[in-house]
Formats: sequence, structure tokens, C-alpha cells
Amino acid sequence: MRIEIPEKKKLVYEMSIPIRWGDMDAMGHLNNGTYFRYLETARIDWIRSLGIAPEPGGEGMVIVNAFCNFYRQIEYPGDVLLKMYVSDPARTTFESWATMARAEAPDVICAAGGATTIWVDFPKQKALALPDWLRAVVSG
Repeated sequence: MRIEIPEKKKLVYEMSIPIRWGDMDAMGHLNNGTYFRYLETARIDWIRSLGIAPEPGGEGMVIVNAFCNFYRQIEYPGDVLLKMYVSDPARTTFESWATMARAEAPDVICAAGGATTIWVDFPKQKALALPDWLRAVVSG
């Protein structure tokens, strides 16, 4: 099943990740699991850029699902440009999306993925309403 990234979304973060030799699989291209690590890296770097550090004794973001659509192979060497987007804020959740392209060809999307992100009270393991400051960040 392919999940499409919506047209209505807000760009919130960009970063470049160098492709490491060990990121490849036996077929000579980026391992499928590595795409998810790159998505996670972009999501965590974006969250940290907002001043949010993981705080197991407090509140924060977790993902409740994740997906990745693969369009073109990515091979070593080079850098991957990730663009992070958000959309659809609800009471406790919002959608996060990312595109991946080679840095030297930023308009050629090689993969695109996303995750539903939820704000939680970690000790209580319970969803909370998005804080007003975060709602302002993720609103279009």
C-alpha cells in the first residue's frame, strides 16, 4: 500500500545526511531499514531544533506508525537531502512527512515517508493535547 504525502503541508526542517558505506545492502544500494533511520534522524533533529529533548519523566512526542515509499535507489557515495513537513494537527496528534533526494539532485525524490506523531505524558503512558506552542509550529 502506498501512502501519498499530501499537497497541503508545512516545511519545518531540512538536513543533509552523508551516505555511509555500511548503509548499503548486498545489492549495492541503501538498505531499506536505513531509510527509516534517516527519517528518524530528521525527525529527532527537527524536534531538538525546537528545544525539545527526550525526557522520559515528562512529556514529549512519539510516533504511532511509520511508512516509507521507495521510488529510486540511493547508492554510496553522496549525501541525502531530507525535507521534513507537518500537517493535519488534531487534538493530540499531527502528521509528519519527509522526502529524500540526493543532495546533487534535490528535485528528484528517491523516497518519501512519514509518521503519525502523538504528544504523550511518558510516565502515565497517556496522550495529551498538543501544547499551544507546538500546535502553532505544526499548523499550516
